[in-house]
Amino acid sequence: MLVKDLLKKHKTTFSFEFFPPKEDAAADRLLETISNLMPLGPSYVSVTYGAGGSTRDRTHDLVVRIKEKTNITVVSHLTCVGSSRAEIHTILEKYNKAGINNILALRGDQPQGTTSTVEQKDGFDYASDLVAYIKKHFPGMCVGVAGFPEGHPGTPNRLQEIDYLKAKVDAGADYIVSQLFFDNRDFYDYCERCELAGIHVPNIAGIMPVTSKSGLIRTAELAGGARIPARLLRAVYRAEDDDYVKKVGIHWATEQIRDLLDNDVRGIQFFTLNSSTATQEIYSNLGVRDSSRLRTA
Repeated sequence: MLVKDLLKKHKTTFSFEFFPPKEDAAADRLLETISNLMPLGPSYVSVTYGAGGSTRDRTHDLVVRIKEKTNITVVSHLTCVGSSRAEIHTILEKYNKAGINNILALRGDQPQGTTSTVEQKDGFDYASDLVAYIKKHFPGMCVGVAGFPEGHPGTPNRLQEIDYLKAKVDAGADYIVSQLFFDNRDFYDYCERCELAGIHVPNIAGIMPVTSKSGLIRTAELAGGARIPARLLRAVYRAEDDDYVKKVGIHWATEQIRDLLDNDVRGIQFFTLNSSTATQEIYSNLGVRDSSRLRTA
């Protein structure tokens, strides 16, 4: 099923994001993790794509394996940095042939070790160009794009940032998935600014619980400088060890999600980091066994 149809069908969608492991053994363990999460009844799952297409084959293989083994809707991330139009077209044809009709279109990060912008060899300069290409050549595909409640690290002008997001929607994007955030006020303000700019497609909130002190630092770096609220920092610093940090992080994420549901968020995406326990505990804290009650509550 297309994600845009799931968004029409349910008041709120719930999705889980995974990344393709570098080793085959880890990929097998990930499939076990995904299997453990399936009883929670996600609307769909998504699989990330490495910088510069570094996980291209593993992303494709994982997406296909998930579809074959679970029969759940799968979204494949696709970045255009460092790839030609011909390469992107070939990838899209492979997905289309495999019955993968949901794509999260991203410009993408530069490959590790690269300090300058990779020259596009007859490729796409922006995610909006990639969205327009998919919609033109693969009109049956559903396309999502990324949004940044706390601002895009490469676009300090917040007004221009929303203009760029609108360009992706105007090119045909069906929905938006936000970068992670820890303060819901940032997400609500961002959604309101989207409305003011004429962006009316569903905004899905990206949530990732903190599970360790080192993980919190990595999260801030990977998110391009995510804002960590003082209350969350104080609770993490107060925790005796990472076991307690994880409890703090799960509690914080649970309260974020509870508030988002109370404010009729269109969707929630769990950044699982390929682990099932935190997501399972959040569902338990919310008092539900699966997503069915959350979708209509």
